[in-house]
Amino acid sequence: MAIAVAAEKLTRQIEELSGQVIADCYQCGCCTAGCPIGGEMDPVPSQAMRLLQLGRVQELLDSDGIWLCASCMVCGTRCPRGVDYARIAEACRALVLRTRVSKVDPDTVTEEECEEIPQQAFMASFRKFSV
Repeated sequence: MAIAVAAEKLTRQIEELSGQVIADCYQCGCCTAGCPIGGEMDPVPSQAMRLLQLGRVQELLDSDGIWLCASCMVCGTRCPRGVDYARIAEACRALVLRTRVSKVDPDTVTEEECEEIPQQAFMASFRKFSV
């Protein structure tokens, strides 16, 4: 029961951060079909949305797929329900980053960290702290 409550809380946080309603997705696959890097993502956008709908939020947060989203917004423009997976992936990355590092200072990032940390993590963090 505690796991379901935690998943529900994470789902609400993702919806709040992204401004998207996860239940609006009816799994048509248009997001994945239009994604220019969908073939590299695991899970692909439509599968990621299904994981969220099934309450398997932590599985998505632990995946590499959320870090590969290029935020090109093709998914959102193709979605007949107006669900923008790029915004959801950004929210997922933000949740992951909040549990690891609270701030990234560009002047202190080492070359080793540049090789290990996904590029999207840097971009999301810099955007967050540059506003």
